[in-house]
Amino acid sequence: MEQQAPVKIDYKGQLVGEYFADLLVDGKVILELKAVEALAPIHEIQLKNYLRGSQVELGLLLNFGKKVDVRRKYVSNS
Repeated sequence: MEQQAPVKIDYKGQLVGEYFADLLVDGKVILELKAVEALAPIHEIQLKNYLRGSQVELGLLLNFGKKVDVRRKYVSNS
């Protein structure tokens, strides 16, 4: 497990930027950590965009706000 792991973002095969994943597990799962009252749709969109732009297909969005909330996202990059 790697904290603040750099994840390269490609668009149509061209490097367009770099995102630092909160946690990257074995290069296969991005964990996006939040501490907000409630998750908003923008949080899920953010994670989906990270998955689409990287070679990582699975992501978990974890919120440690008032109530613990976990959401799983999968994006096929093939």
